[in-house]
Amino acid sequence: MESKEKTQIMHLIEGLKKINYVKPNEIPNIDLYMDQVTTFMDRHLESSKRYSEDKLLTKTMINNYTKNNLLPSPNKKKYSKDHMYLLIFIYYMKNILSISDIQSILGPMTEKFFGEDSSVKLEDIYNEVFRIGEQQAMTLSKDVVRMFERSKTSFSEESDEQDKEFLQMFSFISMLCFDVYMKKQLIEKLIDDNFSVAADIKKSDKDKKDSDKSKK
Repeated sequence: MESKEKTQIMHLIEGLKKINYVKPNEIPNIDLYMDQVTTFMDRHLESSKRYSEDKLLTKTMINNYTKNNLLPSPNKKKYSKDHMYLLIFIYYMKNILSISDIQSILGPMTEKFFGEDSSVKLEDIYNEVFRIGEQQAMTLSKDVVRMFERSKTSFSEESDEQDKEFLQMFSFISMLCFDVYMKKQLIEKLIDDNFSVAADIKKSDKDKKDSDKSKK
């Protein structure tokens, strides 16, 4: 018979599988004003909220993303489909990465692929990344179950059942935290090795242009 905890974990995993992401064909083919953008995101990403009152994306957030060069400025206060794809990437990344790391990743991608004239469309990039992500969800589920089973072998000699259950759940959560920590370290190392150089070159070019302007 499955334990109460395992039933709970399996229920949570099933819930994670049902978390929606915004599919490319769901994004309107017309440019949107700020209020329309926030309303759209709230409706389509509602399942990822922890609390019902949580705001997924606010006007202040979007304005800050533009100020921090994470998002190109809107055209006549309207946001295109490419803006929407970038906003969704930012939404998922900001829970793990710093603003500067997100800027290092999205800056070069925006420069190369934002807009209708790019050789590869942001829509294609978005579609492919999330297709792979959906496949990864199955692997994640198996890893979580494996960690849970391992945590149930910890503190097995504890005689007090309540204390044992508490300590085993603590072990399970700690294992999940360590998993996230290690992956975050790996992501940051990959950014440092593969994206920071491009960001430094871009900043150096900008500083040179600003210096040239000041001499005129």
